[in-house]
Amino acid sequence: MRVTLWIVTFLLLFTLAVAPAQTIAAKGDQFEALKTFSQVLDLVESNYVKPVTKKELIDNSIKGMLEELDPHSTYLTPEDFKDMQVDTAGKFSGIGIEISMDQGRIIVVSPIEDTPAYKAGLLAGDIILEIDGESTQDMTLMDAVKLIRGEKGTSVNLLILHKDSNKPVEVAIVRGTIPIVNVKTQSLEDGYLYLRLTKFQESSTKNLREAITEYRKKHTLKGIVFDLRNNPGGLLNQAVSVADTFLEDGTIVYIQGRDPANRKDFYATKNAEDVKVPMVTLINAGSASASEIVAGALQDRKRSLIVGERSFGKGSVQQIIPLSDGSGIKLTTALYYTPSGRSIQAKGIDPDLRIPFEAPREDENNLRDRFTLREKDLSGHLENGQKTAKHKKDEDAEKAKDMLARDNQVRMALELVKSLPRMKEIQ
Repeated sequence: MRVTLWIVTFLLLFTLAVAPAQTIAAKGDQFEALKTFSQVLDLVESNYVKPVTKKELIDNSIKGMLEELDPHSTYLTPEDFKDMQVDTAGKFSGIGIEISMDQGRIIVVSPIEDTPAYKAGLLAGDIILEIDGESTQDMTLMDAVKLIRGEKGTSVNLLILHKDSNKPVEVAIVRGTIPIVNVKTQSLEDGYLYLRLTKFQESSTKNLREAITEYRKKHTLKGIVFDLRNNPGGLLNQAVSVADTFLEDGTIVYIQGRDPANRKDFYATKNAEDVKVPMVTLINAGSASASEIVAGALQDRKRSLIVGERSFGKGSVQQIIPLSDGSGIKLTTALYYTPSGRSIQAKGIDPDLRIPFEAPREDENNLRDRFTLREKDLSGHLENGQKTAKHKKDEDAEKAKDMLARDNQVRMALELVKSLPRMKEIQ
């Protein structure tokens, strides 16, 4: 009995003795690291070849710390923080591209439709080698954004290496106001609606639902071709509400951080605006983030056939955290998962049916035509003068015919969405 009591007492004393020592050792390591940092800070401030302030050095240290974590974590100066808020509201000046980092290189995730970058021929996967003659090698993402953005009417010169090309080309782009329009429609056939979402901004879900409602006033909706190609993403809440438009219940997406207890699920809810008609969703390498959330949810829930090419694979969650001086940090805090538990990160969404885009033979060099919808192509646009209802109907049919002729993916999507009810009967 005495031996047992002695052993228990020894173990308790040992535990009490070891635990504080480990804590002290950990704090000691932190102190040494901070001491080294302080020494380097003083040495650089005192001896660097050019004058540099402590604030500059600390800001740069914070930048380096965050940007070494992953391509999407970064430090936001007060100016950057304001720009970030304006961007999600849907209107800003620039050339209209979403960029990211890949192995130290600045790459184009996707050009935003109907923007200067889009019209200049920039494509998903392009590498930006120089901005106004300055090499992007070792340039931070936010520094690249600052150089590319600017006042409307000014120009920026980019040295671009297109994907699968060995020779870079210089592209001069005049900056413009990036449009807030994020939903476009076209009647492909009576009852079959082409619905394109270009970005997930604050007004995206509202605009999308209004577009569907407007179409239903003149047509009996039979099917939707939902185009998410070259959509670089945007707001998480908009991705959830867009997906909810086509789902009545169940999981849309969940996010999981380092702590398993912090998992957060987002669900669909049944409401009067739910759209239940057959649908085919188009994706490609420029479909990223929020686009992948929607495509993954529709695919896992067997709500839509996913057609096109594998998406970009940006499946991480960034939280914008304000700091006391007006600056902030954008920090990766979690990963997105589809309803079935698939991680989107670095994998993307594989389409159910892989159909690569084929440029029209008569204009193979003009890749921009593949998704272009101009003002005159939009349903319900204002005409230049009065036209009869029949004339408008004929013109709309011509636009649909032209779109189907130059876009093989939309053409296939239309045939598939028309066939889906029959396919379900066969199953």
